[in-house]
Amino acid sequence: MMMLWALLGAIFIGVSLGLLGSGGSITTVPILIYWVGLDPKVAFASSLAIVGAISAVSAISYAKKGLIDWRSVVWFGFPAMVGAVIGAHVSEYVASWFQLLVFAGLLLTAAVLMLRPIPLSDQARPPRAFWKIATDGVVVGAITGLVGVGGGFLIIPALVLLGGLSMSLAVGTSLIIIVMKAITGFWEYLHVLERLDLALDWQIIVLFSLVGIVGGQLGMRLHDRLPQQLLRRIFAIFLLLIGAFIVWQNLPKLIGVLS
Repeated sequence: MMMLWALLGAIFIGVSLGLLGSGGSITTVPILIYWVGLDPKVAFASSLAIVGAISAVSAISYAKKGLIDWRSVVWFGFPAMVGAVIGAHVSEYVASWFQLLVFAGLLLTAAVLMLRPIPLSDQARPPRAFWKIATDGVVVGAITGLVGVGGGFLIIPALVLLGGLSMSLAVGTSLIIIVMKAITGFWEYLHVLERLDLALDWQIIVLFSLVGIVGGQLGMRLHDRLPQQLLRRIFAIFLLLIGAFIVWQNLPKLIGVLS
């Protein structure tokens, strides 16, 4: 039964990624926890592996078209890798319910950005100072590394609004950055899980990765045939509901600690 839920979840993630682009992978963690039944920390680690694999395949086509800004990969991507390691390392010392509340915050942020998207121009702007880009990378990497998400919905606006990239360059560049920080975050999570005496389910990781990649290709084929605005609104409402559910489940634990 668990494998059936895993298969359905993997298909959903892949198709949503293909239909909507960035943001679809944020459903990986709740599906792994609430559908498949993984321990939250195992789910965070597994999500990094799955998101990294799917993003790597998607990035190939952008790289072939020359739609990667390698300056941003260096100044944003490598600091994001450092941030992802920090986030994954910190996960060992924070309760799972706290990670889930942070994750719920990201879910709600992604939902708001889908319902009321930030206006992003395809016109490139003057490049930002490298140290400012690096700071953005560390912060985004740490947050997304802590809770096992790709973070494209945060990286793309950062690259466009703060990094000065055009949208077309930002999307391809974000995929490379997601792969980079997923690798380092996942590597650190392996050590964290070992110290916590937790184990990965590689069968789940491989299933989600392969089916997610295939589902992503299917979603891309359906992309032009379905109303994107309506899809984004439906998906945003779905994220709002999941985020509210996670807050409802875990907020009492925070209140208990504070009281």
